[in-house]
Amino acid sequence: MLHVVKRDGRKVAFNSSKITNAIKGASDEIGYILKESEVIDLTQKILTKLEDINSEEISVESIQNIVQDTLLYNDYKEIGIAYSNYRNERTKIRDIKSDLMKAIEKIGVETDRDNANVGNNFSSKLLRIASESNKWHNLGVMPKHLAKAHENGDLYYHDLDSYNLTTNCLHIPTKEILTNGFNTGYGYIRPPKRIESACELSCILLQSTQNDMFGGQSHPDFDNDMASFVEPTRREIRHELEELGIEEEIVKEQVEKRLKKNISQAMQGIVYNLNTMHSRAGSQVPFSSINIGIPYTKDAALVCEIFLKEYEKGLGKGEQPIFPNIIFRVKEGVNKNPKDPYYYLFDLACKVASKRMNPTFMNIDSDFNLEYYKKGYMPATMGCRTRVQSNINGEPTVKGRGNIAPTTVNLPRLGIVAKGDINKFFSLLENRLNLAKKSLLHRYEILKRLRVKDVPFVAGQKLMKGSEGLKAEDTIEPILKQGTWAIGFIGLAETLIALTGKHHGEDEAARELGLKIIQFIRGFTDKITEETQLNWSCYATPAEGLSGKFILQDKKIFGNIKGVTDKDYYTNSYHVPVGFQISIKDKINIEAPYHKICNGGHISYIELDDYPTKDVIMDILNYAYTSTNINYIGINFHIKYCRDCGTYLQMNEDLCGHCGSDNIQGISRVTGYLSLDERFGPGKLAEKKDRISHTNAKAFYEVG
Repeated sequence: MLHVVKRDGRKVAFNSSKITNAIKGASDEIGYILKESEVIDLTQKILTKLEDINSEEISVESIQNIVQDTLLYNDYKEIGIAYSNYRNERTKIRDIKSDLMKAIEKIGVETDRDNANVGNNFSSKLLRIASESNKWHNLGVMPKHLAKAHENGDLYYHDLDSYNLTTNCLHIPTKEILTNGFNTGYGYIRPPKRIESACELSCILLQSTQNDMFGGQSHPDFDNDMASFVEPTRREIRHELEELGIEEEIVKEQVEKRLKKNISQAMQGIVYNLNTMHSRAGSQVPFSSINIGIPYTKDAALVCEIFLKEYEKGLGKGEQPIFPNIIFRVKEGVNKNPKDPYYYLFDLACKVASKRMNPTFMNIDSDFNLEYYKKGYMPATMGCRTRVQSNINGEPTVKGRGNIAPTTVNLPRLGIVAKGDINKFFSLLENRLNLAKKSLLHRYEILKRLRVKDVPFVAGQKLMKGSEGLKAEDTIEPILKQGTWAIGFIGLAETLIALTGKHHGEDEAARELGLKIIQFIRGFTDKITEETQLNWSCYATPAEGLSGKFILQDKKIFGNIKGVTDKDYYTNSYHVPVGFQISIKDKINIEAPYHKICNGGHISYIELDDYPTKDVIMDILNYAYTSTNINYIGINFHIKYCRDCGTYLQMNEDLCGHCGSDNIQGISRVTGYLSLDERFGPGKLAEKKDRISHTNAKAFYEVG
């Protein structure tokens, strides 16, 4: 009787059904449908080879080698490769779980570049070491079929190291928290009385929130929230001047003059703080976003104006601030047209963006934003593109809410496996979506074990909707029901090429199919929202590190496929490929419909080849926001400046014309946020090299 020697030395009776199941599993993984007779025949071939060994014992590895060779050399090469890759992934996990020294040694040299905001210092490396160990722990304890989907590249569970520890991101109820005061763990912080202290504490809110979460944070209505502290500041300045016995006419003049100076200093402090203060054990500065542009009062407009001007100045030598990401909201009747009362703010925002690549811009007149705006709920977004609005369990406000966790589907793999069969593709897609649902429901079950004391600031200080009335030992499940659960996707362009030979930028039929595919995902998330009474959304995944991970796994299985796997990254979400020549107008028209479908978050980029003028940016936005239903747009170009003196360089310059230095810093946008060029991961670095300007495209610049 044949016995199998397990890796831990145990001996168990041989079971041929495990071989049959392994063959079926490998074929299912790549969508290869084997006949029952083929499975039986392959199993019999393997059993014959085992009999030829003529031994009473055999190791697990030896059996797996025979299975692999039988598949590879019997016209089942793709199945054999899939089986081999899965074995390799499991071996890697066993190695890391048994001896984390390998991972620690690698991180000790340099942290990875999955996150362009993470540094390479001691704190970063220490955090990554802990991150790696918890990542493999979570894979080891979750159901095997879920772990396998992540390991083999069918799905991606974002921030796996935080799977059992915390949630993703949050729109902070800034005004509400500041006016009530809060406690960061070492004592109560009183409500601020002046704009300067309010702005300083707003940075502390971002920093403290990020220490409790794995994603980014936002001030969702910054100018209106900060305006609450302008009038008290004005009164204090007036009181100080009156105490000095200054004449009333001079007091009136000096109050506003000093008020503007105080607000300027406060806003400068925000820009400086968010580029220097660190979170997450000192490994990075906060992933911060600030939404502005639709002031309810003149004081809010003043905050918006001065904040933009201070951001435009940059840092100490005029260097480009990386954070915060600024979202300027555009609305007809408020700031969009010259006759609107706050048009001057839109004009200023475009001017600042022409130099700083920030703000990005959000269209409140998009019908899916307008329906909430008319009901009194101000839409907001984050630099990473996360959007929360509808709420099956309460009010559709953004404040106090965020995404709980995302899972991303590898769309191009499904396109490759379907081999042009559209019906087969949608069948595979439905299978993956159900698997994504199961993964997030499993994450839900894990996260609801957390108590308020496990996320002491965001839950304990009532920043999160659903935390009202909860005590330290209570479960955070009410919070999980208020946030969103996102099913994302990557590489629609490559998927369409795999299915039809062309992507949506070059073919009308592919364009229609692309919309049908993403609408299928949205339909699925809408359906399970009703089924589960949780807020599910369709998410245009930013895919910073993931852009290069999925394609590497698919290359191993399928080799180089022209237009699909023949580069080092998959294209961001639904975007037209970055190297494809297309006009600004056409790119906007093609990508606009996806913004409404992707209710969990979306962004479109326009790539320019040099610093644009204010008028160019305004023309682009006016076309987009007048002619289409598009929402969130970033205007991209490459920023270069001298690290020594702060002088800005043109795109073709490598030496500073002012001081002659070659110590030049490059800044580009990655997945919504800005980043130093040297911090791009390999996938995004390859994508950046392929980016071409839409103004220099074959169809040339045709806006307005």
